[in-house]
Amino acid sequence: MTESAESRWTHAGHGRPESAEPPPTTTAIAVGMQLPAGFIAIAEDAELGPAITTSMARVERVLREAISNSDPLADATSRHLMEAGGKRIRPLLTILASHLGDPDRAAVLQAAAVVELTHLATLYHDDVMDSAPYRRGAPTAHEVWGNTVAILAGDLIFARASILVSDLGGRALAIQARTFERLCLGQLHETVGPSEGEDPLQHYISVLSDKTGSLIAASGQFGVIFSGAPSEFEDVLVDYGEKVGVAFQLADDVIDVTGGKVTSGKIAGTDLREGVPTLPVLLLRRAAADGDASARRVLALVDADLSGDDALAAAVAAISAHPVTDQSWAVAREWADAAKAALEPLPEGVVKESLAAFADAVVERQA
Repeated sequence: MTESAESRWTHAGHGRPESAEPPPTTTAIAVGMQLPAGFIAIAEDAELGPAITTSMARVERVLREAISNSDPLADATSRHLMEAGGKRIRPLLTILASHLGDPDRAAVLQAAAVVELTHLATLYHDDVMDSAPYRRGAPTAHEVWGNTVAILAGDLIFARASILVSDLGGRALAIQARTFERLCLGQLHETVGPSEGEDPLQHYISVLSDKTGSLIAASGQFGVIFSGAPSEFEDVLVDYGEKVGVAFQLADDVIDVTGGKVTSGKIAGTDLREGVPTLPVLLLRRAAADGDASARRVLALVDADLSGDDALAAAVAAISAHPVTDQSWAVAREWADAAKAALEPLPEGVVKESLAAFADAVVERQA
């Protein structure tokens, strides 16, 4: 008997393992859901708060269904990071932006799931490249199953995101493809570093814009498009997303060298140890080149062998105490303020207020 296309597709992966427990209800997910810092105005709004929470719970169910796989190994590896938690910032921005139009359109939830699946997939790949032992407090996939399985799990999640976005039409597919291209280019450019004659700081900001800003921008853009909100709001959310994404990553990089333990599970100074050029180090090198003797002393610690914990701790303490750390926070704040300024054309209300508050929150956190 000839196997039908539908059965071949199910065999290829869709569906849950027979041993899997039934997924939780939307109500159960919503009850346990907490909005991230910066979205207090939503939680306190009697109408918008429950609407956002319910929509996010529905997105969570879409995510669980999208990554479920009839193959037990594929199912376990795909669910690994999603079940470890996460702030779900990107789908939240999609849902929030959709309230500029009609948030009840089914495509909004699907688009929100697409951006989170894309983000999750990049984390699998990033952790392999960074040899990160933990993510969201749990062992990374490559630590559990090895690099090859972790990379393939990320690829599988990318594939599921592509399936979902293909149902949303050609424009959504084009936005997703361009965003995916920028994610890859950002990682590539970070890996190879600035070209000869290129300003290292400009190169660094470009990397952040591609690796973080692009997907956050697409998240808000999807919310506008699929809610039928006024088209002029698209550019607003794209501009905001690019800028707030850079601010978010700048803050992460400063936190790395100020002694805080970031949510990715990296200990303070991980980027220093791995030789990743982040804003505090770039500013430190610029200051040293301009004749700052204190910057040169700190650089001697930063450029030393940091494989030992004591050497790493000394470098972290030195760079944290140097003025470049405050300068780095100031740069992050500038990007956050620029993101808030981009919101000016939006109508006054909780949506605009919440987006602005989130921009503040990303540069006010300490972990």
